[in-house]
Order: sequence, then structure tokens, then C-alpha cells
Amino acid sequence: MSGSSAKPKRRKAAGSALRYEHRPGRQAARRPEKRDWSCAFGCVVLPGFVVLLMPLVLFDMYWGHELWGDFAPAWPGGAYAFAGTVGALVPVVFLAWVAPLTRMNWKRSKPRSLAWVAASLPGLAACYLVAGVIATTARPKRRRNWDADCYREGGPCWVHVHYPWLWAVGLAATLAAAALLITLLVRLSRRKPPTSPSTSEPADAPTPRSPTGTGGRRPPA
Repeated sequence: MSGSSAKPKRRKAAGSALRYEHRPGRQAARRPEKRDWSCAFGCVVLPGFVVLLMPLVLFDMYWGHELWGDFAPAWPGGAYAFAGTVGALVPVVFLAWVAPLTRMNWKRSKPRSLAWVAASLPGLAACYLVAGVIATTARPKRRRNWDADCYREGGPCWVHVHYPWLWAVGLAATLAAAALLITLLVRLSRRKPPTSPSTSEPADAPTPRSPTGTGGRRPPA
């Protein structure tokens, strides 16, 4: 026979790694760009931290020495009684600040939530006042920074020399006040509101056609 018995070969399929060239008139798909929050941290967080810290610094600079040098010794019971009063106010002012914030619900009502935020501002101001009083007794960590201003009457070093147990009295008063508040809140949460009398009508008697009705017949044994 003159004809060949071999079958014609098929063309090989294109490989999976085949790349198509980009058409000149077609835009390439862009990847979503990630937002850079470094500017927000530097422009908002840091200045906000400085603004929050500035009242404590000003309180220490202008009223610290007069507070513990003149006001605290003249308090009824002396400086130790004043320290106990300040320590007992710590959990009270913290609760006055946090309690309104727990009532917020932005999904239910935004104006009411903003009103609760405004109600927490007096508690926040009281927290700053108490924190400023406590911060005026903080001595520098390094002894070489204990200068003459630190030992001046009413200064941090002067306070710790004349009232060495000041921190213990304040801490004990804080723990006692916190325990008292927790006990009071637990007792209030256990009290159940009085149940109002039910005004709903009694349920209708089952009819013979209802699933629970017997229709004048005895139920099967």
C-alpha cells in the first residue's frame, strides 16, 4: 500500500504558564491601597495625650506646695486624715465617671448616648482633681533629682519626711471605700423590682375543635 498508516499528530495545548500580553488600551487591575494611620497617631493621639496630661502638671506646679504645706495640715485630723479622705474619694469619683458611660447605646439612640457622655464629664473632672492631689506627693525616681524645691515646705520630699505613712493611709482608705461600694452595688442588684399585677385576660377554654379540647369525650387511656 502506498498510503501511510501513521495518524496525524495533534497540536500540543498551550502550557499553563503561558502569559498574555497586556493590551495597550486596557487598564490594569489595581490593588486596594492600604491606609497609613501613622499620621493619625502623630497628629491626634500624641497631642491628645499632652492635653490630658497638662492639667496634672499645672496642678503640681501652682498648687502642690500650698496644698500639702498649708491646706492638708489644717484639715480636721491633720494631713493623715486628709490623705484618708483623698484615698476614699478615688473609687467614688471613678464610679461617677464610668457609671454614665455604661448606659450608652449608640445603636438605639445617639442623642441619649451623647447626653450620658456629657453626664460623665463632672466625674472625669473630679478624677483629674483627685489624681492631681495624689501626683503632688510623687518624688522623682532618682535621688540626684531631689533638689531644694523637692524639700521645700509642701514639696514631695518634705511630705514624705513629715508624713512617712501617708501612702499607707491613702491606700487603706481606697480599698475600704472600694469594698463598701462593691457591697452596696451587689445589694442593689439583688433587689428585684416589685412585680405589677397582671392586666392580661385569662386564656380561653379549649374548644372541641382545638387540639387540647376533648369535645365532650373522655381522653383515651
